[in-house]
Amino acid sequence: MNATILPEKENHYPVLLNEIISIITPQYGGTFIDCTFGQGGYTKKILEYPKTKVIALDRDPESLKISSGLIEKFNKRFFFKNKKFSQLDELELNNKNINSIIFDLGFSYTQIKDKNKGLSFNSYGDLNMKMGLNEFSAKDVINKLDKSDLEKIFKFFGDEKDSKKIASSIVKNRKKNKIDTQGLVKIIEISKKKRNHKIHVATKIFQSLRIFVNKEISELIYGLINATKILKPGGKIVVVTFHSLEDKIVKFFFKSLSEKKSISRYMPEVKEEDNLFQLGNKKPILPSNSELKMNPPSRSAKLRYVIKEKDIFNFEKEILKKFNFLIEIENLSKKL
Repeated sequence: MNATILPEKENHYPVLLNEIISIITPQYGGTFIDCTFGQGGYTKKILEYPKTKVIALDRDPESLKISSGLIEKFNKRFFFKNKKFSQLDELELNNKNINSIIFDLGFSYTQIKDKNKGLSFNSYGDLNMKMGLNEFSAKDVINKLDKSDLEKIFKFFGDEKDSKKIASSIVKNRKKNKIDTQGLVKIIEISKKKRNHKIHVATKIFQSLRIFVNKEISELIYGLINATKILKPGGKIVVVTFHSLEDKIVKFFFKSLSEKKSISRYMPEVKEEDNLFQLGNKKPILPSNSELKMNPPSRSAKLRYVIKEKDIFNFEKEILKKFNFLIEIENLSKKL
């Protein structure tokens, strides 16, 4: 879940940029956190307004190279940290006067094309998929976890209907040789009876592996929790999602903490009328037709945002309970 999707003909195209700028209103100044710096699209736009400051995070060490020019140009207004956004609570903030926190959960064209990362099913060589600050790779997952573990990862993180058959085939084939990227693609192609011509046959398996390797579920959940804690009342959390699983998490997080019953169930000391958030939009904001023409991969993007109303800190219990089964699947990595 890292930075925005890019078309091949463009150097950089931050998805829903105009919509995000209209929500966070940097023209009035303030401090903003860009949790997925990537190639700096959102950050650069925010810094065009002279009264702004940006704290940018990215787990990908390659982003440090991109950030160096901004550090030099805006040395008093721009700060970069090579951190995961789940580590937002580790930022040394002089105050909590944060206006908005932005999450763009896609990843860039340059990351897809980086053969060392191995994110694409068109890659060759070892399976990798590490986005930075990782403990293991996709190679470890495919060649070491047992059949039932692989099946869970494929089913719940990729929504793959043939997860059982593909997992069985992987375990059978890896007895002969370690499986590399193209070896995995061939296994998937042979295992799939019916093919969806709209997407590549390996798309869902590769998505599930990327989510698992980078622990994207717990990263997102704890990123949202910690963002909420450091945001000032009146501040906004803005999230752009690109697949249904992460959008489901964001939607539940925002909606449940905007409803009276969700707070009062676990916090009897809080008055019924106190809500943590106010929903900025009931339905997700989608890319315009003009953006879709300019950047077709943005078609899966959904933007949701909330406005923080109160400083309420004991709100994690319901969120973690709701998605505990997904975190437990991530914890299968402890076997590696």
